[in-house]
Order: sequence, then structure tokens, then C-alpha cells
Amino acid sequence: MPPPAPPTVLVPSERAVVLLSCALSALGSGLLVATHALWPDLRSRARRLLLFLSLADLLSAASYFYGVLQDFAGPSWDCVLQGALSTFANTSSFFWTVAIALYLYLSIVRAARGPRTDRLFWIFHVVSWGVPLAITVAAVALKKIGYDASDVSVGWCWIDLGAEDRVLWMLLTGKLWEMLAYVTLPLLYLLVRKHINRAHEALLEYRPILSEAHRLPHHSSAADKKLVLIPLIFICLRVWSTVRFVLTLCGSPAVRAPVLVVLHGIGNTFQGGANCIMFVLCTRAVRTRLFSLCCCCCRSSQPPADSPAGPCEAPAPSKMGESQESRRTPEGLPST
Repeated sequence: MPPPAPPTVLVPSERAVVLLSCALSALGSGLLVATHALWPDLRSRARRLLLFLSLADLLSAASYFYGVLQDFAGPSWDCVLQGALSTFANTSSFFWTVAIALYLYLSIVRAARGPRTDRLFWIFHVVSWGVPLAITVAAVALKKIGYDASDVSVGWCWIDLGAEDRVLWMLLTGKLWEMLAYVTLPLLYLLVRKHINRAHEALLEYRPILSEAHRLPHHSSAADKKLVLIPLIFICLRVWSTVRFVLTLCGSPAVRAPVLVVLHGIGNTFQGGANCIMFVLCTRAVRTRLFSLCCCCCRSSQPPADSPAGPCEAPAPSKMGESQESRRTPEGLPST
């Protein structure tokens, strides 16, 4: 294997962009957790999985933020700690992302319900928390996590590039699961969308005899678009990390290209922000309640004479159709 490329030096502008991405991702993940806590009626099974993904993304963003802020120049105890936390959180995020796709596939295509899904949730917890924890503990115990000269990261610590078996540990602590997700996510979402399209076609055959109330909901196209966007956004964010990983293995100086460094930094840190955009800001039921809550907070901060007499509450879904939106959508898809 060729020797590692010279260290990748981060300029202040690159650090600022990645730090901003970390902060936005942490904010987005926190917002997803907050919506789950505020509105119990939105706690579908899929959104419970999204909650655990958000917790992993929140820890990942926080650990990356510390690493980029410190911009380690060599091995240290906090370098190892940050590398261990980001390794655990990042790997766990991969597993929870695939778990959501697998749950959608099993609940929509295979019609898994009841006790079967409860057992499935326990399996998701064991795998998505347990496997990353075991890998991280092993990597720390064997002293594989350390300073990586930012060649396979953007300022944070990961696998020590001085380790002889560094490629194996890079694969085990992230890259293997990342590349498997590139294949698994599009495949599962493609199968889900194919199943939904077949169901739509079956309904359209009976359209002449169906009443308006039983016809195809208009929001189904939005759900289809979201099914496409989930794996697409994941790949667009993560692919830059894979590109720099390959370039590092080849010893290519292109690994230090500023554009690649920035894209890698944003891609690894912005997953929580992307999930927030899809499942909060682009989800009508959640967005409406959040906007109403913000308006209430603004009104409550005004002098009593100007504020309304009634209590300020975030509204429940205002229309029966809206309240049933998540029920008409297959339970797996977290609202549209």
C-alpha cells in the first residue's frame, strides 16, 4: 500500500463552512426530537425510528463540531475520545437509516403488523446500537482510533493512518456499512415504490365506481417523491466521503482538493439537517403545528394588552383529512 498523502490542512473558510453544517445538523436533529416530544399523536412507528436516527445524528454532529473546532495537529486523549464518539454515532446513523428503509419495506410490502413489528424494533435496537458500540470499543481497545491528518476526515479524528491494518478498520468503522447502504437503500425504496405504484394501478381500475371519498389521495405523489429523495439525499451527502477514502488509499494528492474537502465536511455532518428538512419543514402536519407554536410564542412575548385573551396552543390537525393523513399514508412513511 502506498504511504499516506501529506496532511490535509484546513483553511479557516473550510472550517467555518463545516462548523456551520454541524450546527445546522444538530439544530435539525434537536428539532426532530422536540416535535416527537411535543406532539404524541405524531409518534408513529416510523417516526420512533426517526427519533433514534436523530439522536445518533445529534451525537455525530456534536462530536464532529468539536473535532473541526479543535483541528487536531497530532494524537491526544480528546482526539481519541472524539474519534470514538463520532465513529459510534456515524455507524449507528447508517444502521438506523437502513432500519427505517427495512421497516418501510416490511410494513408496506410484506404487511408486517402487531407483535412482529415489536420484535423487529428490538432487533433494530440491538443491531443499530450494539454493533457500532462493539466495533468502537474494539477499535479503542486496540488503539486504532487516533490522528488521521484529515486525509480521510475534515479536521476530526478517526482511524490512525499509522496503523498497518488501517484499511480494515476504516471499513469496519464506517466505510463498509456506508457502501452497503448505497446499495441497500435504493433497492428497498425501489421495491416499496413499485409496490405502491401497483396498488395505485389496482385502485385506478375501480375508479369509475369509487366515490370521491375513496379515490386516490392527492398527497400520494408527495409520498412517492419523498421515497425517492430519502436514498438520493443520503447518497449525495455521503459519496464525497467515499471518494476521499478511495483517493487516500491511492495516495492521490486530489484528496486535498478544497472542493472535495468542503463537500466531504458538509456530507458527513449535515444528515440531521437533511432529515429535518424532509420530515419537519416538508411535512405539512408537522410544519403547520410548528409554525403555529412559533406564532404563539411570539404573541405570548407581547404585552398583555396586545395579546389574545385565549390560551395559546399548537393546533391539532384542523381538518379530519389532515388528521388522518398519516393513517392514509402507509404507517411506515413518516407523513408527507
